[in-house]
Amino acid sequence: MFRPALLLALLPIAACSGIPEVARLEDPVEIDSRGADGPPDAAPGTCWGRDETPATLQTVTVETVLTPATYDESGKVLTPAVTSTETRQEIVEERQELWFETPCPDSFTPDTVASLQRALGARGVYDGEITGSLDSATRSAIRRYQQPQGLDSAVLSLTAARQLGLVAIATPDTSSDT
Repeated sequence: MFRPALLLALLPIAACSGIPEVARLEDPVEIDSRGADGPPDAAPGTCWGRDETPATLQTVTVETVLTPATYDESGKVLTPAVTSTETRQEIVEERQELWFETPCPDSFTPDTVASLQRALGARGVYDGEITGSLDSATRSAIRRYQQPQGLDSAVLSLTAARQLGLVAIATPDTSSDT
C-alpha cells in the first residue's frame, strides 16, 4: 500500500529523472469545414464550408400612457400620468447561412499548408513561421485574406485557394473541338 508521504517524497525524483516532456498536440492539418456536408444541390465529391451570420437584434422600449396627467388652471400637475413601459428585442436582420465550396480536407498535406502560409505571407496577411501546421495564426490570416472578398471565415474557400495558386483552375475541355 502506498502512503501519501512516500508518494510526495518520490515526486521530486521523478521531476529530475530526465523524463521527456510530452509534446503539445498541434492543430489538425485538415481544413475544417465545420462538419458541412454541403447544400442540398452540392455535386457529389465536392467539399463545402458553411458559415452562419447571427441575427442582428435591437432593443426597443415603448412607453404607453395609460392615464394622462391632470392639471389645475395654473398648469400645476394634480395627478401625474400613469405609464407602462415595455422593452422587447426585435430582429433587424435575419440569421443567414452561407455555403461555399472548399478544397477537400484530404488535399491539405503539411506541404500544402506551408504553401498556403507562404502565399498568405506574400500577400501581407500572414507573418508567422512556415510550419505546415494549420494553426490559429494561419486561420486568422485566411480570414484576413477572404474578408475583403466578402467571406468572413477562417475556412479556406475554393475560390481563395485558386487565387492563391494552391488549386488548379478547371478549364473547358477543348479536345472535342477537333
